[in-house]
Amino acid sequence: MSRKGQAQATGTRSTNADDYQCVPRALAAMPKDFAPGSEILPHRHERAQLIHATAGTMRVATDDSVWVVPPQRALWMPAGVTHSIAMLGEVRMRTLYLRNDAAAFMPRECRVLPVSGLLRELIVRATELPLHYDEAGPAGHVVALILAELSGLQSLPLQLPMPRDARLRAICQALLETPGDARPLEAWAGTANLSTRTLARQFQSQTGLSFGAWRQQARVLEAMGRLGSGEPVTRVALELGYESVSAFSAMFRRAAGTAPSRYRSRPSIGDKPFVA
Repeated sequence: MSRKGQAQATGTRSTNADDYQCVPRALAAMPKDFAPGSEILPHRHERAQLIHATAGTMRVATDDSVWVVPPQRALWMPAGVTHSIAMLGEVRMRTLYLRNDAAAFMPRECRVLPVSGLLRELIVRATELPLHYDEAGPAGHVVALILAELSGLQSLPLQLPMPRDARLRAICQALLETPGDARPLEAWAGTANLSTRTLARQFQSQTGLSFGAWRQQARVLEAMGRLGSGEPVTRVALELGYESVSAFSAMFRRAAGTAPSRYRSRPSIGDKPFVA
């Protein structure tokens, strides 16, 4: 697996994902810290995984979709799905790799899942267990509780579909990098050497969303990531191109079902500080 940027090993535990694919246990947990701007290039795993960060926000991409994953969320990634991960700041990634039989009850497609305080602390504890933990002892009970927690989770509609056409994907990538870019559809059509009508039609056809709806969803996901990392609401609103905090708050409440101030992360215990 190729990586760009800087990753920080956590303790003496391996940070090579390959070492977790054949462990003869239902679950194996890998802790790894990443510096801002780090990127895990496209890859896939033999085991399914729950991608979670106790701090920091990740952007995970597959061939057809993008997800922004803040600390209150995790992304379920089935086995064999090619994906890449970009770190949108300092990230303390805590990944669970599940054996196929243990993951049989989980979704067959990528899904965003909520992470409660209990599940978060269980994930952190799992990274401290021996890889060959005693299945009949306390460690086995921790793993059983993690699986029980996962089985009751409802997925969240936070997927951002990506178009197939290379010109449209370039526009989407640009908006993911600068979600506050307010250029109208006509301007983007010019950059892709397409007519406005053609761009609008192809965007709807390939993503199921209009250009405006896609851009708003991208902004919502970006806002969730930034707020989940603790950024102030005012800064997020202005940097995403909104003229006022009230306009941003109204949009966010409609999309997320809660005020942005309530979505911001709060300090929590159970994990060590990031070390670069």
